[in-house]
Amino acid sequence: MTTAPTPVPPSAAVDSNGGGGAPGPAQHARPAAPTATRRRNRAWLGALPLLVFFAVGFGLPAVAIAIGAFTTSSDAPGGGGTFTFSNLTGSLQGAYWTALLGSVKLSALTALIGTVVGLPLAQAVATSRFRIFRDLVTSGSGVLANFGGVPLAFMFVATLGNAGEVTTGLGLKKYGWSLYTFDGLAIVYLYFLVPLMILTITPALEGLRVQWREAAQNNGATTFQYWRYVALPVLLPSLLGGYVLLFGASFAAYATAEAMVGSSIPLISMQIGDALSGNVLVGQGNLALALGLDMIVVACLVMAIYLPLQRRSAKWLS
Repeated sequence: MTTAPTPVPPSAAVDSNGGGGAPGPAQHARPAAPTATRRRNRAWLGALPLLVFFAVGFGLPAVAIAIGAFTTSSDAPGGGGTFTFSNLTGSLQGAYWTALLGSVKLSALTALIGTVVGLPLAQAVATSRFRIFRDLVTSGSGVLANFGGVPLAFMFVATLGNAGEVTTGLGLKKYGWSLYTFDGLAIVYLYFLVPLMILTITPALEGLRVQWREAAQNNGATTFQYWRYVALPVLLPSLLGGYVLLFGASFAAYATAEAMVGSSIPLISMQIGDALSGNVLVGQGNLALALGLDMIVVACLVMAIYLPLQRRSAKWLS
């Protein structure tokens, strides 16, 4: 059995002499160039500056911290550059271990409160019928989530400090109120953690299908039952991801606590600042690098938890 020859476009058939006469034997045209692959290669070129910045701004310092954490400092009796575990073991003992636990405790508490308070506020924003209200809250949250450091500490000292306007006006000192405590620092951290939670969870709330609520109501479910059995299970990965994100933001905060409470509250970031300024024993100059490595390990654990939760929530809400 014979088959008909494959038709060839006129442009693919050429004269055997290269002229414009009768076409020669039929030949198949060459396949088109893989344009999709070229586009992907160009996309990588577009991301190259960001990758270079990440490598220089984060990769090289992380490598330097890791190397310094396992080597002796230049002021050590035996000279610098010798491999040792003393820096790492010292960072997990005594006051440094207490500071690490203090940072974890503060971050876990403020992240939990920020998640609980931020969820209903974000729900009010997501379900609001007034677009201007949503735009104002979203824009304000974006500003407040990045407002920290010395200005934030000064604002709270002027309002809720020992001689602050609110403290003196309401007579809070007679009730034992003090801003320069663990609880006071937690309140200050919530100033930027709650807006951060609003920004994080609002897209997930907007992704809840209206059909899910209608189906629950048609089956006789109350509002509480809808949130208990439908909305919260779907939002759980996003909520946990937001909690982890708030934990990381609180754990890495430094300038606000330094300006407000100094070293009166043991925090790992304060210990790193003291070590970098030279407030360590002779021969322990690289102890600050070991403390920084401890923070990097905690941050990597936070990201290892956050990324899978983000992908799981995106699968449900996409």
